Amino acid sequence: MKAARTKRIIGGILLISLLTLGLYQPFRDFFLIPNQVVLFKDSQYQIANTAPVTARVQDENAGLSVSKKGSELTVRADEPGSNVMMLEVAGLPVKKVDVRVLNDFKVIPGGQSIGVKLNTLGVLVVGHHLVQTEEGKKSPGEDAHIQVGDIITEINGTKIKKMGDVTPFVQQAGKTGKPLDILINRDNQTLERKLLPMKDKSEGTYKLGVYIRDSAQGIGTMTFYHPGTKKYGALGHVISDMDTKKPIVVKDGQIVNSTVTSIEKGSNGDPGEKLARFSPSQEIIGNIKSNSPFGIFGKLNAKTDNGILNKPLPITLSHQVKEGPAKILTVVEGSKVEEFNVEIVSSIPQKFPAIKGMVIKVTDRKLLEKTGGIVQGMSGSPIIQNGRLVGAVTHVFVNDPTSGYGVHIEWMLDEAGINIYEDSGQKAS
Repeated sequence: MKAARTKRIIGGILLISLLTLGLYQPFRDFFLIPNQVVLFKDSQYQIANTAPVTARVQDENAGLSVSKKGSELTVRADEPGSNVMMLEVAGLPVKKVDVRVLNDFKVIPGGQSIGVKLNTLGVLVVGHHLVQTEEGKKSPGEDAHIQVGDIITEINGTKIKKMGDVTPFVQQAGKTGKPLDILINRDNQTLERKLLPMKDKSEGTYKLGVYIRDSAQGIGTMTFYHPGTKKYGALGHVISDMDTKKPIVVKDGQIVNSTVTSIEKGSNGDPGEKLARFSPSQEIIGNIKSNSPFGIFGKLNAKTDNGILNKPLPITLSHQVKEGPAKILTVVEGSKVEEFNVEIVSSIPQKFPAIKGMVIKVTDRKLLEKTGGIVQGMSGSPIIQNGRLVGAVTHVFVNDPTSGYGVHIEWMLDEAGINIYEDSGQKAS
């Protein structure tokens, strides 16, 4: 017994020495394993580069099983609960990993083509123009140091909600010759500006010398719907203004059904585009509460129906997504949602919310013939692998329209304010 203990101590000292010298790379990689792993019931988590490591579960009734194949240890969750898995080298315990097993969380996948109507917070400055005055061409907006991308939120202490709110102030200030007190939002900072409108001699009206906009429209694809909260997520990426290229700060908005009328096929250097029209009735099917790097989010008025896969599907966390075959749901003609084959080329097991977590490639011959690959308007198309929702299509590679990025569904759900964990403070490792 004493000899065995001495042998273990010597082995441990030797192991630490090897690690210090950087000579035991496979085992050094083992230390990259997180101290806590979160996985759902009936799912698995693989630990790579652990050839010299074995594992055992401390409580055999905790719903975990551990198997080894080649250089990978696989932990499988059978029942909800929490347990500690012990990793060992030559029978010597070296690390404990807390494995938390959760009940399967399910949402209904989307795939429907939707029309998006966004109303900005205030009015957005999208450009400058010159006013033809008696003294020559001038731009009051530029003279007042108002920049493209600024959001006008108040004029003379009154909240500005739409373009129509601006005109009365401009004409009144022009007649009295008193500058307007303007509040603008620039990169989340509130700034004060004074601006005196100038009279256009050809039209006889007073002008600010800036182009403004209070709304934006476009199309995209629904990603998921959660029946319990009626919350949805779509697009998978932020909506930016086409002129300023900056994310639109949303006051509110709506989504409606849309119909794809034609496809501009993508090619190298040209990603292509879905052309669509809003449904004739323009019935509002949901609101828009936020426009974030992970998409648009809000609540639906009623349960959605994609006509192909309407049952709730379990989700896959970012560290559980595998390279290999998958499918996407999207519309390429009319309003019919169809299923197409893709390949998940790579997936990053992200510890914190981040975009572009996957690279996907379209492999479906029908979709390639119809669209050339991923096209604008396809953003938000749900990605399904092994019967589980793993993420959404977000971006296309401009020089290779057959490929693009995807975002993990875990982060879209988090952004929607849907708690998929047992407690709100827990994040997946």
